[in-house]
Amino acid sequence: MTTRTLLRSGHVISMDPAVGDLPQGDVLVEDGRIAAVEPEISADAEVLDMSGHIVIPGFVDTHRHTWEAPIRGVAPDATLDDYFVDILDTFAPLYTPEDVYAANLAGALECLNAGITTLVDWSHINNTPDHPDAAIQGLAESGIRAQYAYGSANTSLADYWFESRIAIPADDVRRIRSTHFTSDDGLLTMGLATRGPGFCVNEVVAAEWALARELGIPITVHVAMGRLAGRFGMVKQLHGMGLLGPDTTYVHCCYFSEEEWRMVADSGGTVSVAPQVELQMGHGWPPVMQAIEHGLRPSLSIDVVTTVPGDMFTQIRAAFGAERARVNADCWQANMPVPSTMLTARQMLEIATLNGAHVAGLEERTGSLTPGKRADIVAIDATALNVAPVHDAAAAVTLCADVSNVDTVLVDGVIRKRDGRLLADTGRALRLVAQARDRLLAVKEMNKAKGEQGDKGERGETGEKATA
Repeated sequence: MTTRTLLRSGHVISMDPAVGDLPQGDVLVEDGRIAAVEPEISADAEVLDMSGHIVIPGFVDTHRHTWEAPIRGVAPDATLDDYFVDILDTFAPLYTPEDVYAANLAGALECLNAGITTLVDWSHINNTPDHPDAAIQGLAESGIRAQYAYGSANTSLADYWFESRIAIPADDVRRIRSTHFTSDDGLLTMGLATRGPGFCVNEVVAAEWALARELGIPITVHVAMGRLAGRFGMVKQLHGMGLLGPDTTYVHCCYFSEEEWRMVADSGGTVSVAPQVELQMGHGWPPVMQAIEHGLRPSLSIDVVTTVPGDMFTQIRAAFGAERARVNADCWQANMPVPSTMLTARQMLEIATLNGAHVAGLEERTGSLTPGKRADIVAIDATALNVAPVHDAAAAVTLCADVSNVDTVLVDGVIRKRDGRLLADTGRALRLVAQARDRLLAVKEMNKAKGEQGDKGERGETGEKATA
């Protein structure tokens, strides 16, 4: 039996040039697929009244360490160097599979609540074989569309991030592929989250790239974030190893050389930018315009909720403001007018939706309200005080709206949020993630106390180090 849902009388921004924008339009969903987008549709269907709403494709977050949801806001003032020590070397080793499950369930629901319908979960928390299963379970129960990117363990900063000789366990990656991702057509798909040159020895880099290609899954890697990683010349090293390809997403890219930009573009690679983190933690200027200037289609991502908000509205504004500020300042210094290629509010919506789907390898399924694609749809309440009155619908979404205005969310045609409320057991998710937070903090404090006690024992009562 066919299931139909009709979103009626919304201001539709399809992000598909062939469909265009409809100041008053209908979107018909049949069995999870967009069947039609027209000014008016008559159909025997459940009707969702979208009058006073802006209807857009769901946002796509192309890089988020979802496992960090229980430690949200724990590092508000952190630099990138601080993050490695305070998060990867302090909290990550303490995570149980239960903590990861709670994090991914709550983190994915947070995404849905904010209108993010597709997520690339950069999961470098696989401390035991049970950890990836727990992460995938959390994603699956949320109902989000996601690429689960299997990453390394994080039990020791020295072992996993300083010229690491420990490769992601190939047998377990194969197990996860055969157990959870026998098809690439599901709501959840699989990728490999690699550390890359500079963080790993070349043998590990080559082994991880070969594993991903053996299994036919995409690769995602952090590159050129901060001056140190920028000096690694990671893309240049990958080029020298013959590993560049269209299956790889490069995250951050803040300190690329001109040569590396050309290498990524020529290889067909894709780019994910995390603007708020990059500005706040010292990665460098978000390179949105640089990517565009090199013929790439950059996407946006949240990265870490330990330090920044978990919504796409923040990322859109951070990128838009930062890029325009940078260009304005350069033009002022050079005493020349700003170029006509300045980023626009409309471009930012495309970057957050269609470009995101492209980078996640899902453009054939999502990213625009195109008949035939899966029905990943978001409706923004345009009658709210912070949005109304609407003059430019795209600008209303990118520069005015926030999470509180996300009224309705569909993923694969299933209503996940309606009338401003998630249709999920958010109470349970909140309890689980709070329990994970409490346990992690308790173990962290216990370890700290043990360390201080051990230090006292070493030094004795005088405070001087004891000798044998």
